[in-house]
Order: sequence, then structure tokens, then C-alpha cells
Amino acid sequence: MLNFVVSLHSMEQRRPSSRSSHEVRIIGGQFKRSKLPVANKPGLRPTPDRVRETLFNWLGQDLSGWRCLDAFAGSGALGFEAASRGAREVRLVEMDGGLVTQLQRNQSHLKAQAVQVQRGDGVAVLRQQAANSLDLVFLDPPFDSDLFAPALHAAAPALLKTGYIYLEAPVRWDDENLSVFGLQVHRYLKAGAVHAHLLRCDVQV
Repeated sequence: MLNFVVSLHSMEQRRPSSRSSHEVRIIGGQFKRSKLPVANKPGLRPTPDRVRETLFNWLGQDLSGWRCLDAFAGSGALGFEAASRGAREVRLVEMDGGLVTQLQRNQSHLKAQAVQVQRGDGVAVLRQQAANSLDLVFLDPPFDSDLFAPALHAAAPALLKTGYIYLEAPVRWDDENLSVFGLQVHRYLKAGAVHAHLLRCDVQV
């Protein structure tokens, strides 16, 4: 079975950190401890180390053979983390031209052959995916946007029945909110202003 990771992680807002606010650190796998520059863009919000570490503890550390798409890539933190852990293919999709350029530089710096960078609309990319073709979808639209429901609506049909969606949001989503998309909460974490959800297909749907 082909595994497929999708990450919607666009236009991320900056958070205070002990390291430079304009870099992210890969926390596991082949590229562990690598520091990647992040473009200085208003509202850029890389997923915090603690949240990424927890997410990949939930998923398991080895993503060998997985195919990935980081559809609102922003800093690319989640997509590069997936590539570091052995993902077969990671496509980073981002609309902002400056961020696309930085993603390309980081891909080249890491020599991450599994990573492809594409400029485009993450929701549109998801809508074009074949049904039941994705194992993991990362959804992290801008917190002040109205993209959460469209992204979930686009991602759910593309997800394998055994797959996952990672949703990062400014509020908590519960099973009642998610039922319209045929999804349910599998794991949940609140870290500061971030609500991190690992979702699965609702087996009752």
C-alpha cells in the first residue's frame, strides 16, 4: 500500500523561541538537528518543536515509503520532518513566492531528494487528489483565515480509511464539529494558543 502524507501548513505565525525566530530545527530522523532558515514574513507560524515531537510520537518515528504533500507549507517544518523520517515523497505546496524560494533553498541545503516544492493553492491541490489515496494530511491554514472547513472538506475524501489528518487550529474541534466531514478525533494536544488534533475517518460513516 502506498502511503501518502499531506500537510496544509501555510503562512505560519511566529512564536517566541530560545533559538532564532527565523529558523526551525528538525527534531528527528535523517536530518535531525538541522536548522533551516525561515523567511521573515508577517504571520509566519512554524509548528512548535513540542507539538511536532508529540505528533510524530503519535504517528511513529519511521515513515519509510510514505508519500507526502505539505499543502500550505509555510516554513515547511512538518514536511521536512516527514522527509527526515523516511517519507518516500514530500510535495511542499505554498502560495507565497518568497516562501517558495526559501523552501527550495532548504530542500537543496538538505539534499532532500524526496522533497518537491510547488507554488500553488493547497486546498485546490487536495481537491485534485484521487479518492482514498492519502495516508496523512497536515492541515494548518492561517489562524485568522476561513480555510479550515474547506481544507477538511477537500482532505477527507482523499484520505485512506486507515489514514490520518493532522489539524492545527486556534480552537478545539470536537467529533460533533468534524462529523460533517466524516472524521473524528484520534489524539489531541493544547500547547499555548495551538490546538493540535490527529484525526481519523469516522468508522461509523
